[in-house]
Amino acid sequence: MSAQADSWDRAALSVGLLLFAPRYLAGAVIRMRASPDRNTVLDSLANLSTRRLHPAISDEQLFGGLDLSETLKHGQLIENNGFFNNPCAIMLTMAERCGPELAAKLAHQLDRHAGHCFLALDEGAEPDEAAPPALTERLPFHIAPEGKAPAGWAPVPAGTAPVPPREVACTQGDLEALTMLAARFGIDSLRAPLLALRVARAHAGMAGRNKLHAEDLEAAACLVFPQRATRMPAQEDAEEDAPAPPETETGTDAGMQNTSDLPDGDMLVDAVKALLPADLLAGLVPAGTLRSSQGDGAGQKRKGNRRGRPLPSRPGRLDGRSRIDLVATLRAAAPWQPMRRAAQPSAGGLLIRPSDIRLKRYQEQSDRLLIFAVDASGSAAVSRLNEAKGAVELLLAQAYAARDHVALVSFRGTEGEILLPPTRSLVQTKRRLASLPGGGGTPLATGLQQAAALATQSRGKGLTPTIVVLTDGRANIALDGSADRTHAAADAARMARVICAQGIQTLTIDVSKRPQPALKALAEQLGGPYLALPRADARTLTGAVSAALEA
Repeated sequence: MSAQADSWDRAALSVGLLLFAPRYLAGAVIRMRASPDRNTVLDSLANLSTRRLHPAISDEQLFGGLDLSETLKHGQLIENNGFFNNPCAIMLTMAERCGPELAAKLAHQLDRHAGHCFLALDEGAEPDEAAPPALTERLPFHIAPEGKAPAGWAPVPAGTAPVPPREVACTQGDLEALTMLAARFGIDSLRAPLLALRVARAHAGMAGRNKLHAEDLEAAACLVFPQRATRMPAQEDAEEDAPAPPETETGTDAGMQNTSDLPDGDMLVDAVKALLPADLLAGLVPAGTLRSSQGDGAGQKRKGNRRGRPLPSRPGRLDGRSRIDLVATLRAAAPWQPMRRAAQPSAGGLLIRPSDIRLKRYQEQSDRLLIFAVDASGSAAVSRLNEAKGAVELLLAQAYAARDHVALVSFRGTEGEILLPPTRSLVQTKRRLASLPGGGGTPLATGLQQAAALATQSRGKGLTPTIVVLTDGRANIALDGSADRTHAAADAARMARVICAQGIQTLTIDVSKRPQPALKALAEQLGGPYLALPRADARTLTGAVSAALEA
């Protein structure tokens, strides 16, 4: 059987189990792009009568809230029903765009075991475009079949005399087998073996069995563990993890009770290992090194009352600049109308108090500006400039989704120069970086001064600047242009403290053959991380900058 056909068989089993016990299993992640094959899978789940949930849904729609018109009409508090008032099957569309706030709210509903069944429809195209982990780790199935659906594909049906999953008996040995298997694949969440146990019980119940067999545990492990694995199990793990067999008396009742129908541990390991994703090791990167795919900008978040994404309104006083949230104000005033009407029977209209006033709030996320301050002095100038040019071009190629701007400051001889003003234009960048001068002294302080001035100017335009210093640390030209190493180091330290005091994010990259303690000390004065990359090429620089700034 081919791998593609096998993936569709697993999808058929997952969908069949989900149709058999939707509330008990709680849902699945369906990672498929829009296509006729995805429609086939979704059509097979039509019996669940799903309700669609958009990632931008408001809290009032999600949990219910005050029905303003009915409350004002009847003079008493009347609330709307929310999405979660009654157990239902919920399809989260565009799950890869689900923010952490909504993911936490949905995860809370799953932890409450309120009887909901979640189908997270993940349409991500890249590895870092995926449904949030807070949600996926609580859903047992990851349905992502490969290739085209086989002719006549359909979910696996239940047997003629199914047993409810909660009535399927399990033993301590079943739990231990699933837990040890999860540990061998580096799965540190205890939810995984618990979800696998639920799947095993559903698998047994669908076949009409009232206790778990080896095939139930194997099916559960193959459906739950592969997408959660973080490492390949070593061969020696079997010997290290296998407990010594207990000494029992033959023929006794205790010996009969310890007899188990569990599958051999290596068989389970091999079954799960055969289904591991091909890019498992490539996907294991430190947390925070992947760029967000939501395209919301990488700069600082700033709250205001004029523009940006709406935030929940807050109580406040009108000052001539803030904008009033009329609906929220009426909601705050509505419950108090009967009491206020009784206190002021002659007053007409709505009775609004200053404590009812709610002001609008917005959150605007600024674009980020990466300012490369490159040391173009000495014999290695050409190499460093080529590395910087390549890194700038690579970062700009990724800048459109994250709204990054890039600028380049070069310092050599006795002065610093802005070679590339802030831009997102790759064509303009290549034209300006075609030929750059190099050689001469190292005016590090002047380069920092130019970068700081550019950062301050960019802040006034709404950008969030980050200075990336690329140098070998051997400063020998002071701010006044004199060739004095002592004064040059003191001036560089002083400019570093100025940049740190302004709260500008920095990253110092040491490109000398050996790490320079003086440059590490300068990075501490700048208040940013220090990286020693003696043989860095453009791609290494790009990866280091992205990982350091996103961590």
